[in-house]
Amino acid sequence: MSEELQYIELTEHEPESGEDTGGWVAVNGVAISAGEINLESANYEGGTIPERQHQAALALVMRELLRQRAVECDLLDATGAPDDSVIDELLERELDLPQPDEVACRRYFEQNRARFRGEDRAELRHILLPAHPDDPEERGQVCRRAEALIGSLRNGSGDFAELAREHSVCPSRAQGGALGWIGRGQTVPEFESTVLRLPVGLAGKPLESRFGWHVVDVLDRQTGVPLPFSQVQGDIARYLAEETRSRAIRQYLQLLVGRAEIEGLDLAGAASPLVR
Repeated sequence: MSEELQYIELTEHEPESGEDTGGWVAVNGVAISAGEINLESANYEGGTIPERQHQAALALVMRELLRQRAVECDLLDATGAPDDSVIDELLERELDLPQPDEVACRRYFEQNRARFRGEDRAELRHILLPAHPDDPEERGQVCRRAEALIGSLRNGSGDFAELAREHSVCPSRAQGGALGWIGRGQTVPEFESTVLRLPVGLAGKPLESRFGWHVVDVLDRQTGVPLPFSQVQGDIARYLAEETRSRAIRQYLQLLVGRAEIEGLDLAGAASPLVR
């Protein structure tokens, strides 16, 4: 079964304190055992054991509802288990999925112009001073060392490349700290989110990341130019089609829930399903 269906959220329901979400559940008389729920709960991270069991029970109920519907539609033998191809065929038959036209794509483009730009990039070099993320005292000391290096660079008593070779723990130290051109997704988010906004020149303060503190010198920067509609129309169409599909699947599953007799788990059906 696809992740899109397995992890879909149907309701805002949270397991009540003491609720036995790891117990016996039945879908139209077909039992889902506590053992099956506990086994499925291993696929979920975070939260308490009852919360993971609740999510596992939800996923198993959805699978069983889809299996039963596939049997009703003669897509599956009564004793079979649906694979992704069966589910895809079932959804294609059951869901009405209008494709976004040019008008819808252009409307989305006009409402979200800021998203459709070329990549912002910066050419930079840095000196990385390491500090353990869970040691505030060490991080404070290392920050002060980084500030001292910035001070020496500002007053001309230090050379960036030489200081990088002497102090940095990044492999770029061999190139005097040079990282080349950096764009989005190429470094850790906390470093990237700041460095791509810096003006050209030596940053006045050290930049913090999970690795420690960075002395950063921006050598050049390029701001992404706006992209024309013709260049992004295909991406917009695919995004809108996927949004329509996800919404339709949620409503379809809610419809199946509303029609079913489910014991041992609190679920709510939907009033206006997007189905034929």
